[in-house]
Order: sequence, then structure tokens, then C-alpha cells
Amino acid sequence: MTSRRDWRDDRVLQAGFLVGTAVGAAATVLGRRFERSARRGLVDWPTVERVAIARLRRAPGSLSDAELRATEPAYAEAMARIIPALSEALGTDLPGVVERSGVVDRAEWVRANVVSFTSMLGRLERHLLDQIVPPEAGFGKAAMAIANRWVATRQLGFLLGFMGQRVLGQYDLALLSAETTPGRLLFVEENIRRTAHSLGVPLDAFRTWIALHETTHAFEFEAHPWLRPYLAERLEAQLDALGRGKPTLGKDALDVIGRWLRGENGEGSWIERLMSDEQARSFRETQAVMSLLEGFSDYIMDAVGRDLVPGVERISARFHARREQRTGMDKAILRLTGMDLKLAQYRRGARFVEAVATARGPEALRRLWEGPETLPRPDEIEAPERWVARVLDGPVASPPIGLSSVSGASA
Repeated sequence: MTSRRDWRDDRVLQAGFLVGTAVGAAATVLGRRFERSARRGLVDWPTVERVAIARLRRAPGSLSDAELRATEPAYAEAMARIIPALSEALGTDLPGVVERSGVVDRAEWVRANVVSFTSMLGRLERHLLDQIVPPEAGFGKAAMAIANRWVATRQLGFLLGFMGQRVLGQYDLALLSAETTPGRLLFVEENIRRTAHSLGVPLDAFRTWIALHETTHAFEFEAHPWLRPYLAERLEAQLDALGRGKPTLGKDALDVIGRWLRGENGEGSWIERLMSDEQARSFRETQAVMSLLEGFSDYIMDAVGRDLVPGVERISARFHARREQRTGMDKAILRLTGMDLKLAQYRRGARFVEAVATARGPEALRRLWEGPETLPRPDEIEAPERWVARVLDGPVASPPIGLSSVSGASA
């Protein structure tokens, strides 16, 4: 006969089995839900946009919609003078650019760039998600991926909020878009107005100077149809290579940044140290093309600006001096995000273009845009005479491999 104690023990075992089964089932369901949530993406882009815009709402110098619209005639008048002057100087027409320009606030600049970031990083996500959250990854990996998404989302929101207070203008071109529509010229009036005030320069002249820089970016792409697909193809290839890289990329990045903060990284960008030798070569070639794009615009905005912008020498001198006088916090953020590379591109590229123009004149500048084979290589950006010897004085060799994206002038 079964004792009462045995009966109670059986009931406890049965209850424990049922509870264990229920907990296991709940964990399985919860794990699958976490997996589904984790695989929605590495970044929550709507939240990135909200975080960035919330940060920008606290920035000084905000303008109402009515105030923004009231500035449109000033930009239209500036563009009406810029287009013919630039077309004459560069030897090409730029139809339609005026109709595709607009005055925006900081929040609208963020929205435009979230669209571009989503398109570009979305291609990277497909590969990385398979590494980070493979099928049947379980609760632990899924939870870690969700936590990483939370952090990455807020980091990108902070970055866009930071840049949204500094970008003055942008030629907005979606390189990876399936559509081949021309880009748009965006002028961030709130930042342009504050920068002109801080520099102590006339606002209308400063607007024209910035518009000249961004319109030159439009020239670079729209007058040379080969450039956009050339860069898009290489951008896709590099994103694909990066996405298929080792799954410890996040940990490696933290280790490299830690060594960089301790001064143990030596020379060069910490970003390069995360790449394979082949990726690093492609990255350096990318920087050469970026330097040309930015440096050419900087050179033209001063050269053509002499006849368009009153006091252009003073504006240029004060603007470039301001770039070099950033706070320690600004410099740290720019270096951590890799944005310091863009500032280096302005300097290197402008020196290269000026040296080529001085040595061989305007015709030499036109040769820069003939095709991939005439783009400067990494070693040529620092030594323009090598580009002159290769392209102008000798047979042109095989094209470099590089990629680029277009971003605007920043204060």
C-alpha cells in the first residue's frame, strides 16, 4: 500500500515536471520571439531619427518653417549667379540643379541622411545578422543582439545629432539606390546662419560661398555619368566584403579603440586596423577619391568665388581657421567616428587640385574627370607630380579600385 508520504512525493515530482515543462516551453517561445526581434535589424532607424531630432531641438538657432521659406529667394538668387559662372569655368552645362535645391532645417537633414544610412547599412545587416543571430541561436545570443541594437541605435542618433548642428550644405545622392535620379542640393539654413554670425562674415556672401561648394559636387557627378555607377559598384563590393568578415568585428573594434585611446595605435586611422590588407588598400583608394571630390569643391569655391563672393578671401580664411580650432570633445568625437578623415580629405584634396592647376592649368583639371583611369591614386594625392607624370606625360595605367559617398560641407 502506498504511503501518504510517497503519494505526496509523487505529486511533487509531477508538479515539478509540469512546471519544468512549462518553463522550458515558455523559454523556447520567448527565445524564438527574441530571435525574431533581434533579426529585425542591427539598428532601429526610426528611433535613430527620433534621438537625433530630439537632440537638435535643444540646439540654439532654430528657425520656424516660415523663416526657412523666407530665405528661399536668397538661395535662388545665389544659384542664378553660380550656375552660369560655374558652367563657364568648368566647361559644361548643369541643367536642373536649381530646381533640385532646397532650404531645410536640421531635422530634415537628419531625415534625408537616415534614408541614406538605412540603404547603405541595410546591405551590411543581411550578412552580419546571420553571424550574430543564426537560426536557432537561442535566448542568450538574441538578447545580446537586442542589447547591441539598443546601444548602436543611440550611438547613431547621437552622431547624427552632433553632425546635424555642423553640416552647412549637402549634395544628397543615394549611390546605392536602384533609381538613377539626380541628387538634391540641401542647404541647412540654421547652421549656415549661426556659422556666418560666429565668423563675423556677411550672411548672403557666406550662403553663396557654401552653395558654390555643393553645386560643384553636383558638377562632379552629373557632368560625368560614369562616376556614379563606378562608385556604387565599389561601395557594394566593399560592404559585401565587410559583411562577410569575421563575426568578432564588434569586439575587435572595442579593442582597437581602447588601444587608440591609450595611444598604442601608432599612425593611421583606427578604422583601417579592423580591415584585412585588401580592404585597407581599397579603403585608402577610397580616401584618395574622396579627397579629390572634397578638395576639388574647396578649390573651385575659392577660385570661382573670387568673382562671385565679396570678401571671399576673408570668408575662406576664417572658415578654415575655425575648422582647426575645435574643442577637445569635438576632436575626440570626430576621431572616434572617423569624421576626422573628412577634414583631412579637404586639406589633402585642395592641395592636390591646386598643385595640378598651378602646374598645368584648367585643362589638367578637366583630365581628372575623364574616367576611372585618371582618378588620383593614394600615393598621388600626397605627390601631385606623380599624377601629372602618369596621366599627362605618360601612358595611363589600369584604374584604381575605390569607392566614395558624398557628404556636404560642415563647419
